[in-house]
Parts: sequence; structure tokens; C-alpha cells
Amino acid sequence: MESKIEVLSSVKIDHHADLYKIVDALNRTLKQEDLMFGLALDAKDDKKAIFTIYRT
Repeated sequence: MESKIEVLSSVKIDHHADLYKIVDALNRTLKQEDLMFGLALDAKDDKKAIFTIYRT
């Protein structure tokens, strides 16, 4: 069975040490709505992060 993940939105934001807590809370709360949230450091600027919303 193939899983299809669609990017709904992606935004570059200032990195903060506690951002992962927000992403974790969103993932736990909204997984039943087929939503998934991601956070990654920007490869070009370690003071920025990329926040992405996916539909699974």
C-alpha cells in the first residue's frame, strides 16, 4: 500500500530551541485529521527553521 504525502504549506521562521514542542503537540493533536507537521533547520542559515504542514 502506497502512502501519499502532500505539502500544504511551508514557511521559514526564526529558530528557537522550543519550536519542536509546538510541532510535537500539533502532531499528537491533529494526526486523526490526517495532518502532519515538520520542522527542519535551514541548510543555509542555522538561525532559521523550516516549518511544514503535510496532509497524509
